[in-house]
Amino acid sequence: MRAVIQRVAKASVSVKGQIVAGEIQQGLLILLGIGNEDNELKCNYLAKKIANLRIFSDAEEKMNLSILDVAGKAIVVSQFTLYADTNKGNRPSFIKARVPEEAKELVEYFVDQLKSYGIDTQQGVFGADMQVALVNDGPVTIWMDI
Repeated sequence: MRAVIQRVAKASVSVKGQIVAGEIQQGLLILLGIGNEDNELKCNYLAKKIANLRIFSDAEEKMNLSILDVAGKAIVVSQFTLYADTNKGNRPSFIKARVPEEAKELVEYFVDQLKSYGIDTQQGVFGADMQVALVNDGPVTIWMDI
């Protein structure tokens, strides 16, 4: 399971000009890739880790607060391209990415896990051609591969 976690001042996701995940303010945009070896246990671990990740600034401008502490919101966008293998040729291979039907179930499970921590979480449309808009705050971008 791979995630790119971006601390955002605002973010939204659109499909065909319609906003499907809505214009959040302070929070996280999470690009989530599901691999062939991923399962619910990994989703549980990643959701807990992200919920408690201290990447928001406190009163002294130190990254000391979590999304829970700042009552931030999250948007999760499925991103199979995080499993791109570019070692051979010029066209990426995605053989290590989970098949769409199974990946979709785990993405939804992951979103439910974030919600179980009390995080207002929205998501993009699985498999759709999405346009992601964001203002990266900091910028703070963290890569997690579990």
